[in-house]
Order: sequence, then structure tokens, then C-alpha cells
Amino acid sequence: MNKKPFVTKEQIEEIAKTYPTPFHLYDEKGIRENAKRVKEAFSWNPGFREYFAIKATPNPFLVDILREYGCGCDCSSETELMLCDAIGAKGEEIMFSSNDTPEEEYALAAKLGAIINLDDITHIDFVERILGKLPETMSCRYNPGGVFTLSNGIMDNPGDSKYGMTTEQIFEAYRILKSKGVKRFGIHAFLASNTVTNEYYPQLAKQLFELAVKLEKETGADIAFINLSGGVGIPYRPDQEPNDILAIGEGVRKVYEEVLVPAGMGDIAIYTEMGRFMMGPYGALVTKAVHEKHIYKEYIGVDACAANLMRPAMYGAYHHITVLGKESAPCDHIYDVAGSLCENNDKFAIDRNLPKIDMGDYLFIHDAGAHGFSMGYNYNGRLRSAEILLQEDGTAKLIRRAETPKDYFATFDCFDFYKNLKFEK
Repeated sequence: MNKKPFVTKEQIEEIAKTYPTPFHLYDEKGIRENAKRVKEAFSWNPGFREYFAIKATPNPFLVDILREYGCGCDCSSETELMLCDAIGAKGEEIMFSSNDTPEEEYALAAKLGAIINLDDITHIDFVERILGKLPETMSCRYNPGGVFTLSNGIMDNPGDSKYGMTTEQIFEAYRILKSKGVKRFGIHAFLASNTVTNEYYPQLAKQLFELAVKLEKETGADIAFINLSGGVGIPYRPDQEPNDILAIGEGVRKVYEEVLVPAGMGDIAIYTEMGRFMMGPYGALVTKAVHEKHIYKEYIGVDACAANLMRPAMYGAYHHITVLGKESAPCDHIYDVAGSLCENNDKFAIDRNLPKIDMGDYLFIHDAGAHGFSMGYNYNGRLRSAEILLQEDGTAKLIRRAETPKDYFATFDCFDFYKNLKFEK
């Protein structure tokens, strides 16, 4: 596929007059169109709900757009629960899927009426002790172990994952939960990350549907929903074919008809938690070339760094880069595109073929809409950038201001040291 920016050089030049680079930019039109497609893909299931993974892009303005299309919120921490509460998400609009969870977070999830998805069988007694009584609706996370494969090869290794319960544990967990008054049950599983294949969800669904039939038969538990979680990926590289969410939805429907309907379980709701798929392609990190260096390699220094987008530094993730205004120019230069951190892995691209980059050029780093801003940090005292929404009418709206030095030092405000800091007025 040909990766095209959702914004022009001229638009960025105009935005940068008000909001200097670097900044994260989101495409409202793309977000809305994608949310509509997801809703359509699973419209065959009356109870379907996409629980957007808040950890992917924890911005209330963006989450509110998705909520217009019936999306709920998938949370894994106290602050994510607080965000959802503040935008009015209540009850079963919230899925709380966490691990190694502090007791105060389970307490808050229960207070908000969220569906609690247990990661481990030992958490049953833990939650009961905290709440006094278990909620009537609960879910359990399943880990089948082993290696997860599709026709195109090994996708991931659930057996090495810290998440979920074994097959034996989940049967025992349902029996215990049922004996303690739980009436409605859910099953949750996440077996592979960022799959770019239409096979993943249908094959995962088949495993979970077959498990649900056995669980209901052997434990008597009423299975109300099956949560396919995330894992539906995006094509970070231009040579990858994107997932077809309509084909994926149809694949899940076929398995649903083959496995659940004949078992008399055709009323089960399907849930998903597709943070990356919902938001990834519709966000970008926009940065400016500010330095060039000619030593053993050719370097372009930009005003963003791994503090703004750490995926390339953390695990060598590929993010495509477009030099705005030079979309048609030949990619006849080889650069490392680097940030300013005191770490050699602070690079957005290594040995990347790009057009000749001049100082002041704007670089559009694609597919940063999920796990981009949210993984930011303050190493070297670098500050998190602003988030901006490119609205459907082409205007730019600030949806999170950039951090300032005052934000960076805020947790020292209870010490005398703070009084010695000199902030610009």
C-alpha cells in the first residue's frame, strides 16, 4: 500500500504557527470512518461492543469520538478508570482488564460498575475480600499456553505470557465464581499482538467458542459474552496488506454459526478491544529537521525524540516517514533519523531511504496514533508534546497542551527546592 499523510505540508506550516513541533496529530475523519466500519463488521451480533483500549491513546476527546459509535472503554489502571468516569462512561461501558492489580483499583472498578476481568484464579478471593461480595457479572482471562499458529506461521507464544489462566484453572475459576453468586460470565483472551492477517480473530474466536461450550456444559455457568481482546494490527510497513475488518467480522460470524448456535448459545455477545486498529493509523508524530550530521553515517536530527514516540527505540518498531512536500521526490538518500536523547537507540529510522532532507523540513511519522503519546516519558528532562485534532473541516484543535518545565518539576512543589526554580513567565 502507498502510505499517504492525512495532512499537507501547507496545513502543517499553518498549524505550526500556533503549536510548534513536535506534536501528535490525529485525523478525525479517518477515526470516524474506521469506527463506522468496525460497527458494520460486527453488526450481525446484537450485543457487539468495541471496548477501546484506553492505554493506546488516553485522550478524552478522542475516546468521546469513539463513544459516539457505541464504543466502550477498556481500562487497566486507576487513572484510566478515572478518565472514563470523568467523560461519563458508566457500568458495563467499562471493561477492567488488569494484572497484578492493587486492591484500590478493583474497588474503584466495582464502584463504577465496570465489568471486572480476572487475570488469575487467586484474584477471586482477593476481590471478594476487597468488595465483600463478588459482582453478579465477571469475566476471566484465558491463556491456552503453547504456541499460537496460523496458516502463515507462528504468530506468538502464549506459553511465555504472564497473562491469563490455564485451561484447568479457568474451569475451576468458573465453578468457584458460580458458587459465590456470580450469574453472568465472560471469557477473554489475547494470543497475538499486531497481527496483519484476516485469520487471527476467526481462529481465536473458534478456540474461545469451543471453550465456552465446554465451560457452560461442565460448570453450568451462563456465558454472556466472549471478548476477543486486541491483536488486530495495522500495516506499519508500506509493503503490508492492511486487515479487512469486514472480512474479519464475517469470519467470526461463520465460526459463531458453526460452534455456538448449534450449542444453543446464539445469544452470546462479542466484544473486542482494538486500541491499535481503532486509532493507530489516524495519528502521526510531526517533527522538524533541525540538524544534520555527516560522520560514518548520514544523520538527520529532529526536534522530537523517543520521549515522544518510543516504539522504535524500545523494540525496533518500524514507522514509515514522509518528508512533507517531497512526497514525489526520489528516495535517493540514506539517513538515520535521530532524536536528542543521550541514548544511541533514540532513532526513528536507521539506514532509511528518504528524499534529500533540508533543515526546516517537516517529517510526518506515520501510525503513531496508538501507543505513541501514551508511552511517552521524561528521560533527559524531555517534555511530552501537544496533541492536536485535525477536524473534519480541516481546522486544528488542541486536545492536550504540551508539557512545560513547571509540569516536569510539579512533584517537587512540596519542597523548598521548588522555590528556587525559575520558570519563564
